[in-house]
Amino acid sequence: MATKKTSKLEPGQVAETALRLLNERGLEGLTLRAIAQELHVQAPALYWHFKNKQALLDEMATVMYRRMVTDPDARPAAGQSWQELMLAANRGLRAGLLRYRDGAKVYSGARFTGTDHAQDMERQLGALVDAGFSLREAVRASTTAYMYTLGFVTEEQGTEPQPGEVREGFDIEERARRLADYPLAAAAGAEIFAGYDERFEEGLRLIIAGIETVYAPGATRG
Repeated sequence: MATKKTSKLEPGQVAETALRLLNERGLEGLTLRAIAQELHVQAPALYWHFKNKQALLDEMATVMYRRMVTDPDARPAAGQSWQELMLAANRGLRAGLLRYRDGAKVYSGARFTGTDHAQDMERQLGALVDAGFSLREAVRASTTAYMYTLGFVTEEQGTEPQPGEVREGFDIEERARRLADYPLAAAAGAEIFAGYDERFEEGLRLIIAGIETVYAPGATRG
């Protein structure tokens, strides 16, 4: 029976189930056995599609990406500047990652299983090159903003596994009491571990301002 059902399984179907379980169990609790139980197959059947857990994570990241770019709010508007495109792309990335518990961990280091991302990459790099960046500068600029967003969400989800859900045992006031001998470090907790929306926007704009200063045409290269 498991063999017959396995033939009907598609990688995307497995990844969809895995993403649903991810929100329930987190990345550490996501196992091939648990996914197989949800799909009513034996765990070894999944190895027809995924040789290991990383291969599954690659497919999950691909499904996450496809959902991000089909979100109407994430679609670029005609005539946007490279700055506006970079803001929109990274806002969309953060929003997409926050839809899943440990979403940033799943996405980090994953290799997409399709070529869907190439179109967006071409558009973003093209906007920078058209603005006068060299290809090297365009790649450095876009990947710096991307890694900022990925790192930001990784830390954000370390405190809030899902929006509004504070990690058990995490208490800013208790942290401040423990660090009472270091008043600046103690007071910084309220800034570091709260206000994620505002801080993300400010940080992203700092990144873009830095790119303008260093790479934009007419900037002084150090």
